[in-house]
Amino acid sequence: LMLVKQKKEMSLTSLKAVIPTAPSLVKPLSDAGFIKIIQRQVFRDPLGDPVEPDTPPVLTPEQTAVVKQVQNVSDNGFSAFLLTGITGSGKTEVYMRLVLDVIEKGKKAIVLVPEIALISQTERRFRARFGERIAVIHSSLSKGELLDQWRKIALGKVDIVIGARSAVFAPFENIGIIVADEEHDTSYKQETGLRYNARDLAVVRGKLNQCPVLLGSATPSLQSYQNVVLKRFEELKLESRINRNPLPEITLVDLKKYKDGRPDQRIITPELSKAIRQCLDKGDQALIFLNRRGFATFPVCRDCGKALTCRFCDITMTLHKGHNEYRCHLCGYGRPVDTACPECKSKKIRPLGFGTEKVESMLKERFPDARIARMDQDSTSKKGAVIKILKTIRNRTVDIVVGTQMLAKGHDFPSITLVGVICADLSLSLPDFRAGERTFQLLAQVAGRAGRGETPGKVIMQTYNPDHFIIEASRKQDFLEFFQNEAPFRKALMYPPFSRMTQLKIFGSNAGKVKEYAETVAKILRDLLENEGTFRGGVQILGPAEAPIQKISSQFRWQILVKSPSSSLVNRLVKSTLAHPEVKPKSDVGLSVDVDPYFLM
Repeated sequence: LMLVKQKKEMSLTSLKAVIPTAPSLVKPLSDAGFIKIIQRQVFRDPLGDPVEPDTPPVLTPEQTAVVKQVQNVSDNGFSAFLLTGITGSGKTEVYMRLVLDVIEKGKKAIVLVPEIALISQTERRFRARFGERIAVIHSSLSKGELLDQWRKIALGKVDIVIGARSAVFAPFENIGIIVADEEHDTSYKQETGLRYNARDLAVVRGKLNQCPVLLGSATPSLQSYQNVVLKRFEELKLESRINRNPLPEITLVDLKKYKDGRPDQRIITPELSKAIRQCLDKGDQALIFLNRRGFATFPVCRDCGKALTCRFCDITMTLHKGHNEYRCHLCGYGRPVDTACPECKSKKIRPLGFGTEKVESMLKERFPDARIARMDQDSTSKKGAVIKILKTIRNRTVDIVVGTQMLAKGHDFPSITLVGVICADLSLSLPDFRAGERTFQLLAQVAGRAGRGETPGKVIMQTYNPDHFIIEASRKQDFLEFFQNEAPFRKALMYPPFSRMTQLKIFGSNAGKVKEYAETVAKILRDLLENEGTFRGGVQILGPAEAPIQKISSQFRWQILVKSPSSSLVNRLVKSTLAHPEVKPKSDVGLSVDVDPYFLM
């Protein structure tokens, strides 16, 4: 009674947390007239721990200029901006000032963030500034939490929506600004069901709602930067780090010089090992980056030499020691760690290759005094795991964090002064025309996690290709140098952003029927292109060809690419093909269409 009297009003859940027997006491006390029970509708709260209100910092001259440029057009309807600049230059503070401006005018704001790991950091900063009138939308919420967030938006109980790609559909009417942070991130593309790119939809919604749209990235996509070149977007720049801190010093380590050394030296080189030791001795934190999870990524039979592959997919399996199994990273199929070779039944499976789990194990052996955490898809599969790991980094209860691309984007960890890149070349040679772009973005972003506090940062980047222009541009963190080298290749081969592309994916469980149907679709495409004069004008058809990953989840995969400088030509040609009687839907072979595809594997 004293507790309720002191608080004036308490929820039964809060009371039970203090007095476990409260539920059995409430009704008798109510019947006696000592307390009153009120039923009230409440919303489930998916937000993180309480945060202390912050004091807005003084903007730098660059930040002030950017804010004013957007504010000058905010009342005049739609405009699209691309905010570029180096990592750590204060883009989030720009977003918050612009959001404050529209809220003071009685309008709403949508802030898109590509990944759940980043949403936690973003919503903390916004809550510290704007309080609790914020909704958060992402796939890790329960159905009930998600429903409550959408209802709060629809009922006008929030001013700001922060979320992943689906937040672009937030049911706001009076929108004052839409922000898409890390606009280059491929997570904005919805790959299943209704396919869309939330970044592109943000621009479309800005036009519909007549409000400015701000896309931000230190490593913008070539698509967005080409829109700047074509004057469709206006470029805004932040070219200095906050507090004038320098960019981290990046040292390239040529892995070829360790080709005859011990295997562990090709994973953690002496240069990286020394840098980690120095970092730990200073009491700082280190981030070790490898965009490949698991312990061993290429298990091979020592008797017959065959790789251990997934039964349902066209890839090798990965050893996960933590789960004591080999696992397929595409369909999730697992085999016990003592499995026999499917070819010769030998039990002598040798795990080759390495992933984040193995790197974590090696670091624990080399630095037994260090507190080490791992952040990848395996270690963050449980609800709340991402926030828990990020909290240990912020609170400095971990010295070394090993992670994949989840750690590479947008995070602000002031105590991380060293970034080690285990192998910078992993994605460089993938059979995808965007492989170089993604490699540059990933390397420049992860390098930007170092030295964001008072202490200058350092990056050790291990590579087999130190002279490659992608690696060199990453070392300099120079987007313009990358763009000037990459753009001519794209233009010569008529790849985006110098064309519009549509991907036709053909799939099914019967390899022969999938191939036959793919050839039929390609023939009709070419016949229409040849016979209909309205389709001529630079249309190219590539394929049919087996997808680089030929089988996923027992589905054989073929693809056809249609590209042209004119999006209307591509769209009309594909629509005419789909309407052809020989391309009618089949029960045993599927056909899906992806406009502006991001994944060609």
